[in-house]
Amino acid sequence: MTVIKSTLPESARRVAGDALQSTLVDLLGLSLIGKQAHWNIVGPRFRSIHLQLDDVVSVARTFADTVAERSAALGVPPDGRPETIAAAYTLPGPKEGWVRDTEVVQLIVDTLETAIGRLRERIEATAEPDPVTQDLLIGITSELEKQRWMFDAENWPRGE
Repeated sequence: MTVIKSTLPESARRVAGDALQSTLVDLLGLSLIGKQAHWNIVGPRFRSIHLQLDDVVSVARTFADTVAERSAALGVPPDGRPETIAAAYTLPGPKEGWVRDTEVVQLIVDTLETAIGRLRERIEATAEPDPVTQDLLIGITSELEKQRWMFDAENWPRGE
């Protein structure tokens, strides 16, 4: 049952809704991964990376809200329940316990890289059915690429 009537045809609504739901899962999961790393990071760069992780969490949470609201506007109820996120989340996550600063940085780089790759697939999938959703996904991708760049620069040169 659709409570909110979408301006999109049903087939386009389905494609956009699937892209938005998958993005919502990735963003909510990313915010949890960011906080887990934030709480458990150790090492000489603890403070700067600890604070930088808050930026990623803030970006992920803000975009998650925007994505969920776009989904609702299309008549697709967003699902951010913990059990949904736990069942559907597949991005890389941290190990249990304390995590060295260099490992946290690499984890966030890898997680963002995977999320960006998936977003690019969704951008392509939504190009025809819903350019508005595509535009939203492009904006999210741009910001996540910026965050990835900032973390990737933390571990340069590699091996040190």
